[in-house]
Amino acid sequence: MNLVWERLTLSSLPLKEYLSSSYLHRFLVGILRPWRQTSILMQWGDVIAVGLLSLIYGLAPFVSSVLIGLLLAACVGFWILLTLSDEATPANAASVTPIHLLVLLYWGIAAIATALSPVPKAALSDLRTLTLYLLLFALCARVLRVHRFRSWLITLYLHISLIVSVYGLRQWFFGAKALATWVDPESPLAKTTRVYSYLGNPNLLAGYLLPAVVLSLVAIVAWQGWIKKGLALTMFIVNTASLVLTFSRGGWIALLVGLFSVAVLLIYWWSIEMPPFWRTWSLPILIGSVIGILVMGVIFVEPFRLRIVSIFAGRQDSSNNFRKNVWDAVFEMIRDRPIIGIGPGHSSFNNVYPQYQRPRYTALSAYSIFLETIVETGFLGFTCFIWLLVVAFNTGYMQLRRLRNTRNREGFWLIGAIATMLGMLAHGLVDTVWYRPEVNTLWWLMMALVASYWQPLNNKNHV
Repeated sequence: MNLVWERLTLSSLPLKEYLSSSYLHRFLVGILRPWRQTSILMQWGDVIAVGLLSLIYGLAPFVSSVLIGLLLAACVGFWILLTLSDEATPANAASVTPIHLLVLLYWGIAAIATALSPVPKAALSDLRTLTLYLLLFALCARVLRVHRFRSWLITLYLHISLIVSVYGLRQWFFGAKALATWVDPESPLAKTTRVYSYLGNPNLLAGYLLPAVVLSLVAIVAWQGWIKKGLALTMFIVNTASLVLTFSRGGWIALLVGLFSVAVLLIYWWSIEMPPFWRTWSLPILIGSVIGILVMGVIFVEPFRLRIVSIFAGRQDSSNNFRKNVWDAVFEMIRDRPIIGIGPGHSSFNNVYPQYQRPRYTALSAYSIFLETIVETGFLGFTCFIWLLVVAFNTGYMQLRRLRNTRNREGFWLIGAIATMLGMLAHGLVDTVWYRPEVNTLWWLMMALVASYWQPLNNKNHV
């Protein structure tokens, strides 16, 4: 059974040996090596790559999607340059992980979906966008293998998110004009301020802040020194408050899943040092505490109760009703093209969805990343996507176990990445802010963070 699981998750795949003996790998990687050896600028190649990534994660909440797209293109171009000028050494071969292979496979399926799309021009445009994100993952996975680069990018994002959250809290205290109909006009919360900070949409802000909440919580444990821990605690409180004040139900679900996942993983991390009582009862006590807090919140906090009750209001809530009408149309789209879908991206969706939509229910997406994946790439792409998630979480667990056994504090950031991904997926069940560049870039940063820790099964060395 273990052998089957290892093969399914590609855990025992001899990637290093295969790439070291691959003629294609040896031909492409290092083809520009002589030029790099004489280039002063390329001696700082990885530092420049971190600079480009810093621009993306430092500017994402404040600038247009067009500028983010240009920065992504710059990152992709530089990744290609770095790869072609690398040495074809065993160390570089080991930087390719099972996650990379599944990402490449998904891209291949998306390319086939583009070729067979009923709207090929729109699909081709969105395939280019998807390619930028996937190669962003490749660049992030490369630079995050270095501890100081990993620390810098995480710290940068946490500081930027703190600025975003502070502005969100300012909107709560001083008021903010709603830029769209975010709450059922007949709801008691219709006049409640939903903060959106610089991102213009409370659901999008919630998606952007979720990694900040999780990583700042992890930073309380990971960062050493009381000043740094105090800063991390401040970040956690401010980010959490701002996320809660978005009144995004999907964001609240993501927050609950993310924080619960962190707690479970921290219990796992410390379990080898725990007395027998706490090793046995920590998890049940945690589950009971979470349930108790939720019950108390529903009983005593009216806005929280109203938003929670609205989840179960069915079509009586306008947001629920809208999503259900969109999903009815999406199911018909899936029924007509179940194998390979309509092609990747919102342009393809926008061209095909009007043929199925219910009157007055226009939509830019399927309002669920899982349904969106099936619509875009069919059940073939969806199967690959689920496989990618299985491989990523298995990789994260295996490397977390390795780091726990050696008491390597870098494991805390791996806990943050895994918990963030689980929270983002929970949010993605009922929304598609995941596809917006401010959030999508963070998803691939977390995926790359997991990939950066990967080591083959037979390698016992630690980071």
